[in-house]
Amino acid sequence: MSAVQLSRKEKMLVHCAPIREERVDDRALRMALHRACKTEAFAIQQDFDKAATALVQAIPIPQEITDWIPTDTFIAPTRRPWKNYAQNPAFLATGIAVLVIAVVAIFQLVERMNRFPGEPTARRLLTTASSTRAMMLDPVKTDAGALGDFFFMKHRLVHYDVPPEFAELKTLGCRVFDDEEGQRVGQVWVVEKKMQFFLFPAERDPKTGKAREFSGWRSIEQERWAGVVKEQNGVCFMAAVHGSAKDLAPYISKPKG
Repeated sequence: MSAVQLSRKEKMLVHCAPIREERVDDRALRMALHRACKTEAFAIQQDFDKAATALVQAIPIPQEITDWIPTDTFIAPTRRPWKNYAQNPAFLATGIAVLVIAVVAIFQLVERMNRFPGEPTARRLLTTASSTRAMMLDPVKTDAGALGDFFFMKHRLVHYDVPPEFAELKTLGCRVFDDEEGQRVGQVWVVEKKMQFFLFPAERDPKTGKAREFSGWRSIEQERWAGVVKEQNGVCFMAAVHGSAKDLAPYISKPKG
């Protein structure tokens, strides 16, 4: 069997190693000791160190020294188990703070992923829906899907069409108004669940002026009101109801007629 050859770094680590291996907490030092244990020179050195240690420990400390410096000054303190650290108030406070920061960061990330172009306008219109009464709209009793022609013929609003998922619902009234940004908004009140529909221009890129498109339905909730929003042909449609997004889920999940 060939003799184990230690590198220069391993030799330096071995020379610094404590006598008892249980005090070794460095990975590189543990590896160096593991290789050195196979050499005869290391075994001889360890025997010498242990003998020297036993001899030194057997030497009594003079009384005048112990009176001046307490004996426990030379004794290394015992390591506290991790459970003691975990029960420390400062450690607990730090852990809770880190957990709260992580939860807030995850919440903000999820919220950012769920954002969509036109969301600020949709939220403002949810506030409008909460304060609207049926008497504020012009009486129009028809299928919601027929209002696209009404908006175009009377108000010259193009593509203000109700999606097929809500086209068959019966209406009570509708109106067109300008929001705080001067955008033309179509509002419809339907019989079922006292839902309200809003049609408004999609958010546009300030550089190109092109409508910012997004696919599928997006849901929002605010102050006990919920809405589902969809963009098509540069116009956003939102169905709003006093309740939660679960109340609107059956409409957007059913197959189109």
